[in-house]
Amino acid sequence: MNTFDFSTSPDRSGSDSIKWRRYAGRDIIPMWVADMDFAAPPAVLDALRARIDHGVFGYADPWPSVLDAVVEGIARDHAWRIQPDWLVWLPGVVTGFNVAVRAVGQPGDGVFTATPVYPPFLHAPANFGQRLVTAPLLQKGSRWEWDWPATEAALADGVRLFMLCNPHNPVGRVFSRDELGRIAELAERHDLIVCSDEIHCGLVLDPATPHIPIAALDESVARRTVTLMAPSKTWNIPALYCAFAIVPDAGLRARYKRAMAGIVPHVNVLGLTATEVAYRDCGPWREALLDTLRANAARVVETIDALPGLTTTPVEATYLAWIDCRGLIAERSIANPAAFFETAGVGLSDGKDFGLPGFVRLNFGCPPARLEEALKRIRHAVIS
Repeated sequence: MNTFDFSTSPDRSGSDSIKWRRYAGRDIIPMWVADMDFAAPPAVLDALRARIDHGVFGYADPWPSVLDAVVEGIARDHAWRIQPDWLVWLPGVVTGFNVAVRAVGQPGDGVFTATPVYPPFLHAPANFGQRLVTAPLLQKGSRWEWDWPATEAALADGVRLFMLCNPHNPVGRVFSRDELGRIAELAERHDLIVCSDEIHCGLVLDPATPHIPIAALDESVARRTVTLMAPSKTWNIPALYCAFAIVPDAGLRARYKRAMAGIVPHVNVLGLTATEVAYRDCGPWREALLDTLRANAARVVETIDALPGLTTTPVEATYLAWIDCRGLIAERSIANPAAFFETAGVGLSDGKDFGLPGFVRLNFGCPPARLEEALKRIRHAVIS
């Protein structure tokens, strides 16, 4: 049985990492941008070395074994049997949902998403002269849920595209079959296209809440859905820039490809090489990673919820914790919680960038000892 070491990580300080360079020369643990500090799976590294040793990097399209690996991987992990010709290859998921905005709407049309949400969602509509339309997710006890009346009202505001994030960044939800079914019903009733960012689908921590692609619900919703996936988060290879859209409907797929024409580059050959091996051979590495992330998530919740002025919610998926600092802000008259914790030696993402000031996002995709040091600094800052 393979064993993998997630107790250590390569030294990223002084490297090309934007995550670590932000705090170069300062005693601040970077826990903001969503890449993990773990090395990529050994099988991926071996495949990349072999491809580099070949020595020629000419133009390439996805080859049959890449397609097979993705198709079989999605069927195995998410119980969704897709067809190879549904795949549209992209250099990244952010590119993918910007293409969806361009393909579906016209200037002035509405693009809906629920907040808080991954910041590029909030900026994509304006890139094409369209309007951002939002409704808030609501925290009910230890769970973030949809505000269905607010969502319904927002969709009446000239919306053409429903942008879904599932598993959700930053609140860590894995939306249930019932929730996805309700979104599908709204899309049908309002004649919307759904663009579903499912990049964190391989990082479900709670086995009781498996990821369900919304397009897998039935053929009706599949015909109006663009599903975006990538190996980048699960196997920590984001800078290899390989992603794909899954578009079952031929007409929607043609519109999507037309919106890409002339502006979206081909995926690079090393990204394709890594994608094939990740989906085909790296399941055991992923399971070992999930064990570490589950333990890290539990430590974050245990620590944060014991501190005055801070709360968080259980993380069903991702390696990201969404922390409510509003109590601390009120108690300590703190203007900016992200800046407050940065001064304490921990670099977190500011909730205002996600559309919800007063929160911070913590990336716990790191060795447990590093997480413990960060939590120690947070604890000291709050109780000192």
